[in-house]
Amino acid sequence: MLLFNPSLEAFIAVGLIILVGFPIHEFAHAMAAYQLGDSTAKMFGRLTLDPRAHIDPMGAVLLLIAGFGWAKPTPVNPYNLRTGRSGEAIVAFAGPASNLILATAGAMPLRYIYSVGMEVPSVVVNTLSLLVLFNLLLMVFNLIPIPPLDGSKVVFALMEQQTEMRWRPVLEQYGFLMLIAAVFLPIMPGGGTLVRVIVTEVMYPIYELLVGIPFFLLR
Repeated sequence: MLLFNPSLEAFIAVGLIILVGFPIHEFAHAMAAYQLGDSTAKMFGRLTLDPRAHIDPMGAVLLLIAGFGWAKPTPVNPYNLRTGRSGEAIVAFAGPASNLILATAGAMPLRYIYSVGMEVPSVVVNTLSLLVLFNLLLMVFNLIPIPPLDGSKVVFALMEQQTEMRWRPVLEQYGFLMLIAAVFLPIMPGGGTLVRVIVTEVMYPIYELLVGIPFFLLR
């Protein structure tokens, strides 16, 4: 996770992301693929909400200690999808969409708490706020169109087929290096990284739209 701030609430929220957010994200990929005719994820035991099927131990540990991690990628065979290239985009988009749903679910009680001025322990409010933020972070980050992120598959499906055939192998070959550079190189004005700028410019406005107040007013 980018923007990680060690605290009790942050560790609770990250733990819930590992046990709930990641599994639902990967399950959404698996279910979308299964509904479109590809049973690869089901054969590998990934069509389940059981966190044990989706947790990557190294990704989980790094998320807990460094604020940046991942789950096991869901195996999908795009050639089995009934709707072809559009099906691959649907499967890719299903994961980030699930995180938006989770963020919205977390924002609803939070919005009510703020709107009526309800007295709630700060650990509850802060944990809910971080859950909303972290799910939005997962959504926005995964929609960045750099392989192997989900957003790249959505963009490939929108390309003309000849353009995709020309550029996809190159981008997938060097995508991981491009992603590392986008995450860590401070190339943007003010010393920010490309990913940080993209994420914050999109994530915080969506947070404010869902919750009703800016994240920076978190109690």
